[in-house]
Amino acid sequence: MAKQSFDLPLLATPRPSDGDDRREVAVVLKALMPGDPSLNLSSVDPVGEIKALADTAGVRVAGVVLQKRNRPHPGTYVGKGKLEELSQLAVKLEAQLIIVDDPISPGQGRNIEERVELRVVDRAELIMDIFARNARSHQAKLQVELAQLQYSQSRLTRMWTHLSRMEGGAVGTRGPGETQLETDRRIVHRKISILKKRLAGIEKQAQTQHKSREGSFRIALVGYTNAGKSTMLKRLTGSDVLIEDRLFSTLDTSTRNWALDVPFDVLLSDTVGFIRKLPHGLVASFHATLMEAREADLLIHVVDASSPTIEFDMESVERTLSRIGCDEHSKLVVFNKLDRVHEDQQFGLRHLMAKQEHSFMVSATDGTGIDLVVERVLSIAHERQQSGSYKLPHSRSDLAAKLHSMAAVDHEEYLEDGIVIEARFDPGQKARWEHLLMKAGLLPPATD
Repeated sequence: MAKQSFDLPLLATPRPSDGDDRREVAVVLKALMPGDPSLNLSSVDPVGEIKALADTAGVRVAGVVLQKRNRPHPGTYVGKGKLEELSQLAVKLEAQLIIVDDPISPGQGRNIEERVELRVVDRAELIMDIFARNARSHQAKLQVELAQLQYSQSRLTRMWTHLSRMEGGAVGTRGPGETQLETDRRIVHRKISILKKRLAGIEKQAQTQHKSREGSFRIALVGYTNAGKSTMLKRLTGSDVLIEDRLFSTLDTSTRNWALDVPFDVLLSDTVGFIRKLPHGLVASFHATLMEAREADLLIHVVDASSPTIEFDMESVERTLSRIGCDEHSKLVVFNKLDRVHEDQQFGLRHLMAKQEHSFMVSATDGTGIDLVVERVLSIAHERQQSGSYKLPHSRSDLAAKLHSMAAVDHEEYLEDGIVIEARFDPGQKARWEHLLMKAGLLPPATD
């Protein structure tokens, strides 16, 4: 019996070492549609990003077939003539794989495979394969597996098409192919249920952890993949984190203490990078991981200032932030990789900075401009600290002691009719203190 398809990696070739040419050879197929950056920017390679993705997945792109279209062909993605051109080029280059630079339907994939007689992988499959390669923690591995299984659900029929080509009439044709297909569907459905339960448990633990951090100032680094978020985390906190010049090198959220001159903990988190046409299944599966961004008090949007598609990259990040409910978050925009910006990019970069309320030009690699970012974060952190003035009866010295443990007391004065205390609170602590006062039957006075 054939090995069940969902247990196989989407791309079987391991990532090669530098200089190793023994990689799977692919031809990229792309429909250039309105809104594609390369149609408006002559300096942009229309397949630059998919080539980088393929390279990250251990595949060498040997050829490209492009077609300008207003919309994809509903049956074959591109026209018949382009499919014939694709088939001829694949034979000439001895390709083993076709990569489509868009998410395509199962029917489109099946029709392309029949025309070119080669395996077809679309953009979503390629990205999920990269996620599978880079997942290190148990949580990330479960998240990727869930996304792959959900993606494969609607494609099981295509995977078993070869078994449906058996000869015979209607009677007795309910053969091994259909039986195995139904078996696969049941197994996939069961696995998806199990993975969702496991991830729900992990998310519950994460929510408990988040509650324990309520008194902290939480900051999340967000941005397009390979924008330099991990380098920024290392520069700001001095922590030792994985840094690679590759797409999606970080999938697991890294949280580090950031030693700033404030009387409460500051936690800085590095999150998974975003990308254009990020598969919806991955966004849904990484719900718990993306919680770091949703629960953050401040977002630092790290932008690759040297990217030729910088505006499109920023728009992609903003759309993804909107999808996960971060529209109203406080945010700083940090244009990173200043050391790689060419002179002809300077004017456009200044224009982009002028459009942002709080933006900075930095190089996380050599530290240029980082001090201004730290200064602004410190200012925001100090603004978060709340203060209050309270008058307690002498009989409630226990509450006075409690206030000393919950806040920084700036002034304390014993009067005939009570104790007056002025205090500064860590984030979240003032509301807790005033709740204690309400339970004690003491109305909180006006606070500044």
